[in-house]
Amino acid sequence: MDAQPQLDGPVVVKVEGLHKSFGQLEVLRGIDMEVRNGEVVVIFGRSGSGKSTLLRCINFLEEPTSGSIEVDGIRPAGGHRTRAVREQIRQLRMRCAMVFQEFNLFPHMTALGNVIEGPVTVKGMPRETAIPLGEHVLEMVGLADKRDEYPIRLSGGQKQRVAIARALAMEPKVILFDEPTSALDPELIGEVLAVMRSLATELHMTMIVVTHEMGFAREVAHRVAFFHEGRILEEGPAREILAAPASPETKRFLDAVL
Repeated sequence: MDAQPQLDGPVVVKVEGLHKSFGQLEVLRGIDMEVRNGEVVVIFGRSGSGKSTLLRCINFLEEPTSGSIEVDGIRPAGGHRTRAVREQIRQLRMRCAMVFQEFNLFPHMTALGNVIEGPVTVKGMPRETAIPLGEHVLEMVGLADKRDEYPIRLSGGQKQRVAIARALAMEPKVILFDEPTSALDPELIGEVLAVMRSLATELHMTMIVVTHEMGFAREVAHRVAFFHEGRILEEGPAREILAAPASPETKRFLDAVL
């Protein structure tokens, strides 16, 4: 199956002139990106090119050095985190869930407990309302039978699917995936990609995915963006970029991973 055609719906994520430095090291050097409702954008590139830093800036886990980020109409002001800015960031994070490379599950909570923690703690949802929601999203990722298991009793693929269910439970406008399969054994990667594929094709979830899984990108992504030294070197429809990259750097990278 070919990648999906580009969409023309409303913009959900808008990044303008984003720079991020850590001391003297400039990691992001002027990123401009728009992601539309229902769109899947795959970001790829070498380690250290700024891919994960972009996601962490979008979710304000890292403070942008300059530039602006807007998610579903929420655009936190830069600079000092006043009470008003902190509330803007909280509102943005409720709309923009993140799935991490290392799962980041609470070891003392069951799968269901991990999934409902966000809705209860962040959104103030009553526990009796959150439990059916949590059970529903666990079923969506194929883990209804693991609701009462603790992370130590789950495989890596199951842990990552719980993490995806946790993101879904927040009912976000967009999910950020930061190399969601890179910590998994090869035989477990497919089960996580299958869940992500269903989110894209059945739920039409807006997703920004940092990954080197080019087969997934070719099949599911509307667009891909190749990061090189803190910039987007090449961006466009997935089928076009992956089949015939214009940049020699992109071609070298794809030759190495495909």
